[in-house]
Amino acid sequence: MRYFKLSDDMDIPGRWELGTPTDAQGQDAGSWLFMRGEGVQVEGPLRVPIYQPGRSLDFSLADAGAVPVVTARVATLLSSLAPHDVQLFPAEVDTRREPYFLVNVTRLVRCIDDEASEEVRYWKPEDGRPEKVGRYRAVAGMRIDPNKVGDARVFRTWGWTISLIVSQDIKDALEREALTGMRFQEVTGVLGPRTSQPPRT
Repeated sequence: MRYFKLSDDMDIPGRWELGTPTDAQGQDAGSWLFMRGEGVQVEGPLRVPIYQPGRSLDFSLADAGAVPVVTARVATLLSSLAPHDVQLFPAEVDTRREPYFLVNVTRLVRCIDDEASEEVRYWKPEDGRPEKVGRYRAVAGMRIDPNKVGDARVFRTWGWTISLIVSQDIKDALEREALTGMRFQEVTGVLGPRTSQPPRT
């Protein structure tokens, strides 16, 4: 099985950008809640502000690239193909009448292949962040070990939860539907030529 990092396609001309979701009480319900790779409870309905007006998309990452917000077409596909990997919360997107859903990925998999990745760095005691020691501080050119994934088809990577990973069958299904807003980057197989770019922190 091949796996792919799913991210926002920021090269779409005139595309919108979404802000931080809020719950029924107007409280922040963003990355701190939806990037843990576990099930959550939320007081709905959720509301998602449009940070930058523009072309609406089937898939967008709200809250600075962290939280997936999708149309009903994407939500239906995910609930059908990966029902045990995601939670779907109805969400109201400013100025839009059609239904949207916030996707919470509930699977967290420890599968980053340190040796195969271009570069990884860990938080250390001397960094002054004891709650982060042992977790990834930076990952560049990420590769995962497919043998450690198990039956997960949509998941976040342990220690580096900003990464949203999907299996090839999920990727293929999304592409067949010609859905907008998504970009895929393979995280299995041999890494291409090394780059001089620093790892993301």
